[in-house]
Amino acid sequence: MFDSGVGGLSILKALQQHMPGENFVYLADSAYAPYGERDEDFVLERARACLNLLRQHQPIKALVVACNTATALSIKVLRQENPELPIFGVEPAIKPAAAESLTRKVGVLATAATLQSGKFQELLHSLAATETEFVLQACEGLADAIEQQWQLGHPDEVKALCEKYLRAMGPFGHAPYQIDTLVLGCTHYPFASRELQALAGDTVRLLEPGAPVAKRVKQVLLEKRLTSQAVVGQLQLLATGETRNLQEAVWHWLGRRQPVLMF
Repeated sequence: MFDSGVGGLSILKALQQHMPGENFVYLADSAYAPYGERDEDFVLERARACLNLLRQHQPIKALVVACNTATALSIKVLRQENPELPIFGVEPAIKPAAAESLTRKVGVLATAATLQSGKFQELLHSLAATETEFVLQACEGLADAIEQQWQLGHPDEVKALCEKYLRAMGPFGHAPYQIDTLVLGCTHYPFASRELQALAGDTVRLLEPGAPVAKRVKQVLLEKRLTSQAVVGQLQLLATGETRNLQEAVWHWLGRRQPVLMF
């Protein structure tokens, strides 16, 4: 699996919970992060490079594109070019949000690249019949702030950006015309869920993509008889650039100290 940085750890955590016996190789493309403000050609080039790096490292039986932007801009091509490899992506959970919202008003936080992508627009248009109003908010700089929060001088940036973007979306709550469901449309954003929940209010539901992705991966591996028989799997961490952010994030969010191999 790969992401531009640490955000994909939110997907990795869910995968490990659902499939504790599997071996995972996580690649942070930190030398080229963030993806959210890059164009389609650049993201596709990096997605191909990440897949090649993972395959050079060791044989893989499946790939998880643990990044909403990379999923939106590259997964169709990756699947066409690698038909023998099960490839899974992540997308904003706007379909379950539309089904669960009582006020029929859903907020979506994502990168500009994700919101502007054809894949997301198709998904959005497919839900027109639900009569749900989606408030879309591009969060420039938020993924990078989450990525860099371990560095000196960044401790309050995540909170400030969360406050800025939620204020721009309008009122949250369960009254008419208020946003009662908030979709976290970038794998980095679950790591700011504490700040987002405090700002939106305890009654607003936050939807993350981790569990649905993990369930789908497990289902396909079972169908293809590719599941591991081990009780406890191994984890390897790779990075294309600096390694400190990934090491600190793995310790903070996964509770383990582990070296990172830099490519």
